[in-house]
Parts: sequence; C-alpha cells; structure tokens
Amino acid sequence: MTRQALTPDTTPDTNAAPRRQTRWDRLRAVLRADKKALFGLAVLSLFVLLALLGPLIVPFDPNEMTLDMMAGPSLTHPLGTDDLGRDLLSRIVVGTQVSLFIGVSTVALALVVGVFLGVLAGYRGGWVDQVIMRYIDLQWAFPNFIIAVYLVAVFGTGMWNLIIAISLAFIDDFARIARGMVLSIREEQYVQAARTVGASDLRIMLRHVLPNATAPIIVQATVSVSYAILAEASLSFLGLGVEAATPTWGLILSEGRSFISRAWWLGIFPGLAIMLTVLSINFLGDALRDFLDVRETAGNP
Repeated sequence: MTRQALTPDTTPDTNAAPRRQTRWDRLRAVLRADKKALFGLAVLSLFVLLALLGPLIVPFDPNEMTLDMMAGPSLTHPLGTDDLGRDLLSRIVVGTQVSLFIGVSTVALALVVGVFLGVLAGYRGGWVDQVIMRYIDLQWAFPNFIIAVYLVAVFGTGMWNLIIAISLAFIDDFARIARGMVLSIREEQYVQAARTVGASDLRIMLRHVLPNATAPIIVQATVSVSYAILAEASLSFLGLGVEAATPTWGLILSEGRSFISRAWWLGIFPGLAIMLTVLSINFLGDALRDFLDVRETAGNP
C-alpha cells in the first residue's frame, strides 16, 4: 500500500469576497485615467516645492540691483534680468511662495466664512435665511474682481489687505453651494433622528450636515485657488497688490510691461508661471470633481 503525498491545495477559491475598493484606490484610478491630472499634479508639486525651498535655493537676492540690466537669459541669469538688474529667476521663484500663499489663504478664509453663512442660512431658514441670502444675492450681482478692486481701494494695499479683499469677494460662491447642499440634507432621516434624541443645532450642523456637503465645497475651493491667484496677479499688475519690495508674479509683470517689446523674457516667464499654475490647478480640480462625484462613485463600496 503506497502512501499518497500530501500537497497544499492551490486551487483558487472562487467564492472569496473581492477586496474592498478604498477611496485611495479610486483616486489612483482617476489619476491614471486622466493624463491631464497627472500633468497638473507634477507641475503643481514642482511649484509647491519651489514655494517651500525657494528662498534657500535662489541664486541671487530677488531685490538685489546690479549693473547687468536688461540682460537676456544666460548661464549666469537663466531667465535674464529686469530693468534694475535684478535676477528674474530669483524673483519668480520667491514670487511663487507669495502668490501661492495668497491664493491658498484667500480661499481658506473665504471657505470658512462662506460655508458658515451658507450652512446657517440653509439649516435655520426663515428670516436668518432671508437676511443672509439677500446679502449673498447682492454680492452675486457684481463680478468678484470688481468687488476685490473696491475693497482694496477701501482697505489699502498690502498682502493682508489683499487677502481679506479677495476672500470677501469669494464668500458668495461658497455660501450658495453650502446652502444648496444643506437644503437637500436637512430633511434626511439621520438629521431628523439627531433632532429626536435632543442633539443641539450646532452639533447637527457640524457632525451630520456639514460632513455630507463637503464634496462640492472641496471642488469649488480647488477651482477658487486658481481664481485667487489670477485676482492677485491682476491687482498687482494694476498696482493694487502687495508692497513693491515683495515680488509676486503679477508685480513682476507690471514692472516689466514697459520693456516687454525690448526684453521678451520680462513678460514670457512670469506669465508662463501664472499660466502653468492655474492650468495645473484646474486639471486637478476636474479630476477631483470626477473622484468626488456621487454619480461616478455610487457603485463603489
């Protein structure tokens, strides 16, 4: 009688449950399928790295004036110099930090205030909703840039005044989105259940209503960063931005506009920085919208 050798069973178990797809899996799938989003992620990562390390790696002081004025791109000055002999590469790299900081902080402030007003109006309703939304409707009637110009004229120039002015101009976008989401959420069963057990209005808004309204708010915030960067560049170009000693992309364009016909690099390189940053943020915003879209992800656990 021969003894049969025992071998491990390598037959795949066809009844095994498939691995649960996580949000990171869906995000990676969206990025792999969208080449524009990958391009935007790479470009934006580069600019963020420049913003973090810029002052440490620039070859010259961005405000140092030399006798090498209006010099074209060379090994010494890869992007050339301006009319005061300042290195354009150093000014653009340091300007990256300032422009991105203004764009992100502006949207963060507008998001906090706008979402608060929108959630309060949508959840409370009645006269609270009427007062808040009439103000939002009044602001909605004017372009954001016109409001920003007026507020800068009232507050004065400077980085923090610029941040406050642009953020106040963007409040209505977040308020309208937040209110619309809250109106569709406040009658859900889990909100009614929270009211039944005696949860306070503040707790319901923070723990139950707001977390379920974050998807469109996040997408709007992403798009608004690019608008804020353009608004800052436009205001700085018009002389309504930061102080002259603080280089930003818009200020660099403004200072070189009189010499663009003779020195093309004064307009091309800062304009290219603005274009690539705004384009990459918009590409990422489109991908983020697809990732957070309930209609796209409803079939995924």
